[in-house]
Amino acid sequence: MKTLALRDETLLSIERPVRYIGGEVNSVEYSPDFYPKLTREDTIRFAMCFPDVYEIGMSHLGMKIICDMMNKREDILCERVFSPWLDLDRVMRKERIPLFALESQDPVFLFDFLAITIQYEMCYTNILQVLDLSRIGIYAKDRREDAPIVIGGGPCTYNPEPLADFFDLFYIGEGETVYYDLMDLYKDHKKRGGSRSEFIHRAAATIPGIYAPSLYETAYREDGTIASFRPVYDDIPSTVLKQVQMDLSHTFYQDKPLVPFIKVTQDRSVLEIQRGCTRGCRFCQAGMIYRPTRERDLDYLKNLADTMLAATGDDEISLSSLSSSDFHCLPELCSYLIETYGKKNINIALPSLRIDAFSLDVMSKVQDVRKSSLTFAPEAGTQRMRDVINKGLTEEVILQGAREAFKGGWNKVKLYFMMGLPTETEEDMKGIAHLCEAVAMSYYKMDQEYRHGRISVGASCSFFIPKPFTPFQWAQMEETEEYRRRAHLVNDEFKAQHNRKSLSFKWHDPDTTILEGILARGDRKLSKVIYDAYNKGCIYDAWTEYFYYDRWLEAMEENGIDYHFYTTRKRDLDEIFPWDFIDIGVTKNFLKREWERAMEGKVTPNCRQQCSNCGAARFGGGVCYESKNKVV
Repeated sequence: MKTLALRDETLLSIERPVRYIGGEVNSVEYSPDFYPKLTREDTIRFAMCFPDVYEIGMSHLGMKIICDMMNKREDILCERVFSPWLDLDRVMRKERIPLFALESQDPVFLFDFLAITIQYEMCYTNILQVLDLSRIGIYAKDRREDAPIVIGGGPCTYNPEPLADFFDLFYIGEGETVYYDLMDLYKDHKKRGGSRSEFIHRAAATIPGIYAPSLYETAYREDGTIASFRPVYDDIPSTVLKQVQMDLSHTFYQDKPLVPFIKVTQDRSVLEIQRGCTRGCRFCQAGMIYRPTRERDLDYLKNLADTMLAATGDDEISLSSLSSSDFHCLPELCSYLIETYGKKNINIALPSLRIDAFSLDVMSKVQDVRKSSLTFAPEAGTQRMRDVINKGLTEEVILQGAREAFKGGWNKVKLYFMMGLPTETEEDMKGIAHLCEAVAMSYYKMDQEYRHGRISVGASCSFFIPKPFTPFQWAQMEETEEYRRRAHLVNDEFKAQHNRKSLSFKWHDPDTTILEGILARGDRKLSKVIYDAYNKGCIYDAWTEYFYYDRWLEAMEENGIDYHFYTTRKRDLDEIFPWDFIDIGVTKNFLKREWERAMEGKVTPNCRQQCSNCGAARFGGGVCYESKNKVV
């Protein structure tokens, strides 16, 4: 029986102690049979960290896939690490308890690798919390020879520069491709007896997709923009190519997911049906960095669903995708799941669906429409604005979808919008309220047989954040007060609608928006700002009640950073961005072209209608090679 890292008195004094003990159903058990493997010289100890609380991290599919993939190898032991919640954080600092992994309860500093998945910018100070509590050195330059190699992955590594000073390596792309190669290189390096810095150099020089920030240097112009970004050694590549797993039906996937002892955010089995999206929304980073769109085979998905549900006993399975409606075999897969599991009271969740007749028909079969709300994302209130962002939705399509939903029994609708989009006018903003009013009115105009009480139309609005590798990476942001003005303008317009009692409107915090925008497009100058904000007590910034914007502003001022440089400044089309050394397949010329088309209000067809020559075809598969695709 393993010894827990925390004493019983400590566990009894903190909130949800089950977060820290491991031992969940289907987890790796460190029984006596495992310890010989643990002490073998050729064993690599790999700590996989999600820098947020357990309930959030245990809902992340990518972390589960990597953990399962690593533990499939006899010479790798992979364990999980999460950020301690604030109550345990205080205890660990006071009692000098090092951060530990769940499975063995061993300190993180005993591991060979600490891999951190970076899913959103607002977790950056939590990353420093993990490094600090692990006692391995917050800054990469301060780590000892025996410290774990700290490697980052996930969508935020498509601009890793704000975190560059804290990481030894970054893995750019999908983890199923070259992680084994990196592990093999590490084993060879251990046999040779080389230094830590030599391994980092070899990894960056020989493994595609691996970026070592210490091996690159940045030169700046007087105006603060980048003059050049280049490697400091001749054998280090000047560009880093993202890694893509093209065959999704013959690769790694966790078919026996862990079953937590407590309810987590996504408390269900997750079946990833495809990666990528053909839609080409100009604000969407995921739609660009995960190109080309690739699908999993139907039989593979059926078998995977059967195995996961049998192994977990879950009462819900979610079909995960950026745009589930575009999956070719969705009708066949849904029919199989309904026929096989419908009578077993297993719910089928269908996120990211378009509101069309097929989708609504399927949803009516798999959920109780009287109790559920229907969610879809017009993103903008006017057709002009939807054309600018390349949403590909007309108002008639939206209203027809709503009418079909009402006929199917739904009378609760949630609509997601963005404000602060490029070229936005007051008419576009007010259009959010007008569209919601039109949805409500379409309900009340229907025959009585389709109406079941009062309609509820809830609008939720976030403020647009320009992200790297999107056509809107050149866009300007607004000030906090301007975001608030726009929100109140829309709120007042909602109050002026005829069906205002059926409508509701909520908006996100603008201060969070601005900080996320700063970090999303930032450079290495922000590393010290992040460090100072952390030392001022900033962690769990993604949690509203623990977000201290004033401390971030203090940290920027103390470091001579004018945050407007990252937010409201107008960018030249030929400016060198901090992330330009990464090659995602999609070319910068394509992104420029899409930016210009956005300014003209021109729509670009989705990938299945017509190829726009974005560059992703270089990966040799997926939607780019479907027969009906024609290059223009």
